[in-house]
Amino acid sequence: MALRCLENDQVSIEFLRQLPLFSGMNEHDLNWLLENSEEKRVAAGEVLMEEGSPGDALYIVLEGEFEFTKRSGQQQVTLAMRGAGEMIGEMSLLDQAPRTATARATRASRLVMIHQDAFRQLLSTSPAATLAILHTVTSRLRNTEAMLRQNEKMAALGTLSAGLAHELNNPAAAARRSAAQLRDTLAHWQRLNGELAALGLDARQMDNINALHEEIIRRAAAPAKLDPLTRSDREGEMQMWLEDRGIDNAWEIAPPLVAFGWMVHDLDELGHTFTPEQLRPLACWLGVGCSVFALLDEVGQSAERISEIVKSVKSYSYLDQAPIQQVDIHDGLENTLVILRHKLKQGIQVTREYANDLPTIEAYASELNQVWTNIIDNAIDAMKGAGVLTVRTYREDHHVVVEIGDNGPGIPPEIQPRIFEPFFTTKPPGVGTGLGLHISYNIIQKHHGKIQVQSQPGATVFQVSLPIRLKG
Repeated sequence: MALRCLENDQVSIEFLRQLPLFSGMNEHDLNWLLENSEEKRVAAGEVLMEEGSPGDALYIVLEGEFEFTKRSGQQQVTLAMRGAGEMIGEMSLLDQAPRTATARATRASRLVMIHQDAFRQLLSTSPAATLAILHTVTSRLRNTEAMLRQNEKMAALGTLSAGLAHELNNPAAAARRSAAQLRDTLAHWQRLNGELAALGLDARQMDNINALHEEIIRRAAAPAKLDPLTRSDREGEMQMWLEDRGIDNAWEIAPPLVAFGWMVHDLDELGHTFTPEQLRPLACWLGVGCSVFALLDEVGQSAERISEIVKSVKSYSYLDQAPIQQVDIHDGLENTLVILRHKLKQGIQVTREYANDLPTIEAYASELNQVWTNIIDNAIDAMKGAGVLTVRTYREDHHVVVEIGDNGPGIPPEIQPRIFEPFFTTKPPGVGTGLGLHISYNIIQKHHGKIQVQSQPGATVFQVSLPIRLKG
């Protein structure tokens, strides 16, 4: 219904005059605005505006209250509560963009709904209204961005934690599995030691066994490097040799023997010192001994992998270090790739083109890592988890340049100028907040650097240029 009736409703007109938005309007313009506006009533719990829907009107709350929420990942983030006298919905009209948040009435509410044409007329006739809207918009942008920044950091931390848990689980599970196998294998090896001792070996044979023990240790430090076909052939030959001598678990003993570089003729040589009856338990002892040291190596590799991940995380976040320091760009990029490995290994091939002479730079290290994370994560999403990620570095005068490219579908030319704007995103509501690249842009500006993008189908490159020395 039109608000013509409010011309005689002095309480409503006086109420509007007290608002900064209408305080500078003359009687004629205010009456015209009211005649071209509508009253809207919203029940408690009803949605007034839905995130992602077209923005075609501005509202002034006369009575009631609204809760504003925005989807971020799998949750709804409460941005603000708006009550009587407050303006809502102005951002979509100014930006000609979909609604950036959802507004739901917390109780029965009454509003003035100002359509787009009337809103434009208001801006053209009332400088005071324009200033009031500008003040409101800038204040709300700051508050909303601060809240979403914090929420995005928490969401990123959750994603990071999930990825790290996945990365740590693999070596941890491998270490646990190898340790369990090692316990059983070591017990088996001790039993075989007892069997050898019961054979009544002479001094020369005992010296040979001690030499074999030392040889196992030596070979464990440098296992044989064999291609799959050669390895398979040798394992087949070894298994056949063991089976010919009545060794039941030949299929289990042959692989570790071959992995440690033993060949059939090596075991044949032992026949010059040991009888066939002695050679059978000796071959088992040798194979199980190789298995023991192989399992020890697996436990060590798993522990080393866990240590590598923890080191990368610590370097990534620069814990317990000063904010500004000498930073190796390559270390930051590599640590970021480790953090995102759980997403990269789905089908992303990483190509590195690092400059050998790249100098260290003065920088806020952990903040730069946020930039690399945002850009690389966006590239992975653009390629839908499968493609080629190219990371290139080089020096250009007094700057270092980092280029991160992908062979995804590209960024449409019409939206490229807007990708660093706050809240601008091409992702569906709840998938992206539109702050990742905006945060990256601000971080690079803080470093007195430059970030830009070149994109076409099959080739998108983000280029970051950073000064070697920060200006005071």
